[in-house]
Amino acid sequence: MKRLRLPLVLTLAALTPGCSDPPDTPPSSEPSAWQVALDGGDLDRAVLSVWGSGPKDVFAVGGPLGNGRASLVVHFDGASFRELQPGGDQTYWWVSGSGPDDVWMVGEEGRITHWDGSTFTEHVSGTTATLWGVWAASKADAWAVGGTPEGGTGAPNDVILHWDGSAWTPVTLPGMPLGRAHYKVWGASSDDLYVVGEYGTIWHKKGAAWALESDPPLASGTLFTVAGCGPNEVYAVGTFDVLRSDGAAWQKVDVALTNGVNGVACNAPGEVLVVGFGGSKQRLDAGAWVDEFDVPPYADLHAAWADGTGTYWAVGGNFVTSSMPGAAREGIVARYGPGRITSQIAP
Repeated sequence: MKRLRLPLVLTLAALTPGCSDPPDTPPSSEPSAWQVALDGGDLDRAVLSVWGSGPKDVFAVGGPLGNGRASLVVHFDGASFRELQPGGDQTYWWVSGSGPDDVWMVGEEGRITHWDGSTFTEHVSGTTATLWGVWAASKADAWAVGGTPEGGTGAPNDVILHWDGSAWTPVTLPGMPLGRAHYKVWGASSDDLYVVGEYGTIWHKKGAAWALESDPPLASGTLFTVAGCGPNEVYAVGTFDVLRSDGAAWQKVDVALTNGVNGVACNAPGEVLVVGFGGSKQRLDAGAWVDEFDVPPYADLHAAWADGTGTYWAVGGNFVTSSMPGAAREGIVARYGPGRITSQIAP
């Protein structure tokens, strides 16, 4: 039966139980399809970001969103999922890195955690604002962004931090303070960097100079995520907007969205995935957008990542605040690609 398309709401639409069949090694000729790898039966916290250094080194992070449970980090090594233990109860909102021994996780209360392949280390951020995004160019060059939604200039906002290999320091941009929360950061390089956020904000760093490329804003609302296939194909998404830059100018992308969108990821040039609420999934393939709203996963999807081989990952879950302390939120991890992977977390 075909599902009704739901309005934009911060609730979990539905969850499809993960398949319990053993994983297979996918032959290259096998067609790609969506698989719900982990769901509410495996995860009792929302999953808000996914990133990896390759198909056999994937991190999914999230947390309790105020429900008193522990911070969430799950790792996939190509054969099995395992939950790692960073400690704390802050929710991680984003994960990114420059390699398997250089992984950054950021989140609530200005938390910054680093994974070196075997050990978690906490770093001082200097802010109490939630850090919503992080991106790394190298072990000595990373960026984190954050802020307080709708807090204006009276709250910690306009947050941009830079890691130089020894410390995180704040970056002041032209015209600050603007009183805006910055949600994500991505770069083709550290000299070609983008930051997006509230009120359709788009900052672009070219070399040492920063320019506000959203004055006036092209987006109708907040931009939640930015990612690119390269310097000449960069996407920013949020609410009901999908924007594309060729490195010089932004324009709206003509795609029929089925729900509000949160995340975007690129594989090769021209291969893009946009995800959002109610299981909204749009793939750009061979110049055409493929709407996969009517196939699992049906959950609210917050983020996506592409592994560079044509495979995509998408994560999300139940973001609703519960009045019951310790109430589960139910996370989801899904994969689009050939074959199937394990559908449970190893003990």
